[in-house]
Amino acid sequence: MKSMRPRTPRVRLAPREYQDLCREVLERDHWRCQKCGAMTSLQVHHLEFRSHFGSDSEENLVTFYPGKLRGWPVFLKRAMDLCLTLIAIILSFPILIIVSLAIKFTSPGPILFIQNRVGLNKRRIRIYKFRTMVPDAEQKLAELEHLNEVEGPAFKIKNDPRITPLGRFLRRTSLDELPQLFNVLKGDMSLVGPRPLPLRDYNGFSEDWQRRRFSVRPGLTCLWQINGRSMINFDKWMKFDMEYIDNWSLWLDLKIMLKTIPAVFKGSGAV
Repeated sequence: MKSMRPRTPRVRLAPREYQDLCREVLERDHWRCQKCGAMTSLQVHHLEFRSHFGSDSEENLVTFYPGKLRGWPVFLKRAMDLCLTLIAIILSFPILIIVSLAIKFTSPGPILFIQNRVGLNKRRIRIYKFRTMVPDAEQKLAELEHLNEVEGPAFKIKNDPRITPLGRFLRRTSLDELPQLFNVLKGDMSLVGPRPLPLRDYNGFSEDWQRRRFSVRPGLTCLWQINGRSMINFDKWMKFDMEYIDNWSLWLDLKIMLKTIPAVFKGSGAV
């Protein structure tokens, strides 16, 4: 017995109509990828997109990069990271020892806090910090969610009961982030870039444009760090990250690093 299901009508397109349809689909998907920070490669003959791109003439591939950090600038940024990080580790070595001993003798638990965060291209990285909270702080987070003082997926409260007395000092002076210099050496982080976010915060993202921050390596400091940190809302924080990605240069990195020093001493926005 023949099937009674109606046949799907076939639509015949003229070559020109077919090309226009393909172009429309490619443009839509291309901008969707660019919006969330994904690199895309298309096998096409001609596209009129305004973007940073490279091409492979043999395979007719056009590759689109979300931002300026590609090719030799990435090499220069990485070289600067390695040189300055090695100097910073040597100069801060006595501080690393003193802080480690202080944590050991003032609070039970490990010296370092190691946490999975979201890095370049949304890969999971393990970041290192000096522990500033009680050992079971992660387990107690759910009990404190209702006290969150910032909008969006981030979690911040001024008087977090999980923070140790020494931890408050380390956070106010940003000394707790010194071990992340070793993350920079590993290549998981850069000296300058969007701050690495915990998985909890990343899972709370609701806008595609916010995910473009993961198209570059996360950093120790950034525009958010020198513009008030926790004093600014989440949406403004993400816009600072987009501004950094769109306007990146080695000079911008140097300016942010120089401005980080007085921002750390001032301690504004540190929670």
